[in-house]
Amino acid sequence: MNKWWWKILCIVLLAYTLTAGLLWDNIPRVPNLQETIRNLYFHVCMWFAMMILFTASVVQAVYYLRTNNLEHDIKSRAFATTGIVFGLLGYATGTIWMSFTWVDPNRPAYESFSQIAKEPKLIGAAIALLIYFAYLVLRDSINDIDKKARIGAVYNIFAFAFLFPAIWIIPRLLPSLHPGGQAPGGEQTSNPALDFKALAPQMRFVFYPAIIGWTLLGVWITSLKVRMKYLSEKKLLIEQ
Repeated sequence: MNKWWWKILCIVLLAYTLTAGLLWDNIPRVPNLQETIRNLYFHVCMWFAMMILFTASVVQAVYYLRTNNLEHDIKSRAFATTGIVFGLLGYATGTIWMSFTWVDPNRPAYESFSQIAKEPKLIGAAIALLIYFAYLVLRDSINDIDKKARIGAVYNIFAFAFLFPAIWIIPRLLPSLHPGGQAPGGEQTSNPALDFKALAPQMRFVFYPAIIGWTLLGVWITSLKVRMKYLSEKKLLIEQ
């Protein structure tokens, strides 16, 4: 039971997130958002889970550089892969969300989508995910195990250093439709996910458990990937 409590907690929190997030009438009726604000429990919380997983990945990369223990390299890659999956899910849910809230029905569709295509948040997130994709490609293209692990760890640190500016800093300095960025007039808009004053109190009862639930799911998936890697390594040793 000691090894399973956090997995049970993950299932309970995600079941609560899905039920409360989709069915409870605990959301504010914000103009232009209406029912779509429920996506906050999925899009934003998956982004938080992604950041936590990438943080765990870079920590494992630093541990490898300090100890040369390949177990840390295996865990670093597994966390990065799961982080990419959550990043893609967050990107997809965000794209669906903006297609309902950012498109101006009074303007031609091509004008709205051309403006959305220039959105700094979307561009920064896409670049950050591509950098992590490049990390996987670079690491897996090297045959020497120690060289692969060392180059991968160094690149992982570089990718993580670029992650925060690309997603959190640069988009806030540029004109943006995304909450938390600059409005076309230059004023700073509030972000309902990060601003405690902007987030409705009743939504916090789902928002914070959702972050924990999605993060635990990511850790669970990562632990399975690590175990599969260990089993494949043992199989290769037996065959040799």
